[in-house]
Amino acid sequence: MPGLIVILTEREVTYRQVFTDGRPLPVDPQPSYNGYSTGQWDGDTLVVRTTGFRDGIWLDRAGNPITPAATITERFRRRNYGQLDVDITIDDPKAYTAPWTVTLEQNLVVDTELIDYHCVENERDAAHYLGK
Repeated sequence: MPGLIVILTEREVTYRQVFTDGRPLPVDPQPSYNGYSTGQWDGDTLVVRTTGFRDGIWLDRAGNPITPAATITERFRRRNYGQLDVDITIDDPKAYTAPWTVTLEQNLVVDTELIDYHCVENERDAAHYLGK
């Protein structure tokens, strides 16, 4: 929709809002797990900056830290119809000595739906998933 991109995520059943209406990042955002994101187009690349992370959370499943001092910059670019490249730069002076970047390559999977994926105690549905 104009001025807003919503990213839906299967993992942990979460979403992100990326405001593309020209607003600046807030000076003192309400801390959250996904932070506060604004984006703008640079040619055919969507550049998203995110700040406002909660204290004590992990950056990834490996347990790498991220602190409220972090700024994450993502550059989303479609290589072609079925592939998306995402360059992610982490700048967190409280956790790392210098900014660093990783690149993710995402492939389009057609004719599928998002599947609820949420870790909960006493989970009993996994045995019913296809492929189990």
